[in-house]
Amino acid sequence: MIYTSYFSSRKFELNKGVSIARYSKFWKGETYPLLFPSQNLLSDYKNCLINEEEYERRYFSETLSKLNPKEVYEALDGKVLLCYEKTGNFCHRHIVAKWLNDNGFRCEEI
Repeated sequence: MIYTSYFSSRKFELNKGVSIARYSKFWKGETYPLLFPSQNLLSDYKNCLINEEEYERRYFSETLSKLNPKEVYEALDGKVLLCYEKTGNFCHRHIVAKWLNDNGFRCEEI
């Protein structure tokens, strides 16, 4: 199983955390760049040029559609995918979790 959480949560063991955030200045642990959102996508969203629906569509098109969910699951099984947004807030880790679950691989928020 893969889990998701956010950097400042203390609900996970640090050695299990994997950053999927493009920018994580203070994070010194493992990263998984294949799941980073593009710089353009982040910029468009932060500058309110696109909404959540368009972000999700573009993230899928630019990132997830190019990956094999089985390979991602095998690489990250037992890990906790991390980004900045708190539980319940819109973010790409929830898109990743949905994508994995839709493809038959368990992923849930801690």
